[in-house]
Amino acid sequence: QVHLVESGGGSVEAGGSLRLSCQASGTTHTAMMAWFRQAPGKQREGVAAIATLTGTFYADSVKGRFTISQDKAKNTLYLQMNLLKSEDTAMYYCAAASQVGPLVQIGSYHYWGQGTQVTVSS
Repeated sequence: QVHLVESGGGSVEAGGSLRLSCQASGTTHTAMMAWFRQAPGKQREGVAAIATLTGTFYADSVKGRFTISQDKAKNTLYLQMNLLKSEDTAMYYCAAASQVGPLVQIGSYHYWGQGTQVTVSS
């Protein structure tokens, strides 16, 4: 079992930055981890993912603005978000998988955090 807790969300003006953190505990061996987001009335979508064997992935909408990274010694996943836009407003979820699979497919991930809200005002 992997327990995930996100933090770092908040309200920011367009053009600003936030850094999300995801602290993992329990059985922390994970093959890949990702950030997903879900805006009201929309489906959950993959934002960024990282896997030892396959590297990183970013959704087109965040390329060049968001950076995913992890500190394995601290069992923590990060998402640095720069140049935020109003359309980035959503609940952001951390996810982890014990096996490698499609990086931004929801079904690949078995462990999910409770989410942290990001609100960007224009």
